[in-house]
Amino acid sequence: MSIFSHPAYDKHEQVAFYQDASSGLKAIIAVHNTNLGPSLGGCRMWPYADDGEALNDVLRLSRGMTYKSAMAGLRLGGGKSVIIGDPRKQKTPELLRAMGDFINTLSGRYITAEDSGTSVEDMHIIGEHTEYVSGLIEGSEHGGDPSPSTAYGVFVGLKAAVEHRWGKSDLNGLKVSVQGVGNVGFRLAKLLREAGAELYVTDIFQDNVDRAVNELDAKAVNAEEIFDLDVDLFAPCAMGAILNDDTIARLRAGAIAGAANNQLAEERHAEVLREKGILYSPDYVINAGGIIDVYYQQQAGYDPQRVQEHIETIGVTMQEVFQRAEETGQTTAHVADRVAEERFGHEDTVKKTDSAAA
Repeated sequence: MSIFSHPAYDKHEQVAFYQDASSGLKAIIAVHNTNLGPSLGGCRMWPYADDGEALNDVLRLSRGMTYKSAMAGLRLGGGKSVIIGDPRKQKTPELLRAMGDFINTLSGRYITAEDSGTSVEDMHIIGEHTEYVSGLIEGSEHGGDPSPSTAYGVFVGLKAAVEHRWGKSDLNGLKVSVQGVGNVGFRLAKLLREAGAELYVTDIFQDNVDRAVNELDAKAVNAEEIFDLDVDLFAPCAMGAILNDDTIARLRAGAIAGAANNQLAEERHAEVLREKGILYSPDYVINAGGIIDVYYQQQAGYDPQRVQEHIETIGVTMQEVFQRAEETGQTTAHVADRVAEERFGHEDTVKKTDSAAA
């Protein structure tokens, strides 16, 4: 299958592949759209089952970054990079420096940052070989790590979902199942616990589960059981494509609000959720806190208060999406897509708008 006929290909401007034999680096960078500005998106390292799985992930993730930045009101395009490999076993300084060399070949059309399987420390090493790296603010509370801002933005959006679904702002006693308690998921779980929520957690790494159990009094469940729990809200904070025919049929939650990218296995699953009465929070809208933070890191005079205020607008945006979906009978995912496309000038949307005007 060629790139242009790939199911996840969406008029991507550039897809680049890179292999460095000496370091073992095998990586892909996808630039989806740069209408609003340079593409910015994290560098993910993951032990993909095969190259096809890695390509599918980077295509979907980069597209999501375009929509995410547009919905967050940022002058950025969408891009993403993936490194094929186990970050706990195969990551080395040499591999990361080679990744910096790869990023340099795009001459600034793609800017990277921390993501699943990489850290702020890794970005520093990548930054030894390229200037096109973000998430590195010396002296800031988190050293430029966007994870806390991502978690806070999801928390803000989650509260908007609770208010829309149940008409209340108090999270005390809310039962929440959190799939994935890594950098972002754990921080979200901590905010939820502090707000009085009852937590159920799972993760592929046992040490992450143990931390949530010991520090947040969460209840641990296995990976499959997380979909069957009788909870109020499900928060996916791991990998994507976990909302499919099988898992949606099993869900008993009234709302979904989590940090994972590309949660819907297929676009049609947004309608399946709507028909089941589950309020879905479009992932690229609710998890935009990190990219908002990174965007301000690119500007002169980084102001944490200004960043927080911008992140808190996620709640307003979520309410607008929920309301418009309710009024039109469309899915929340469809509404979010159309708004984002109007903002970044998606070719198909522009043509439809021009045709309607004529």
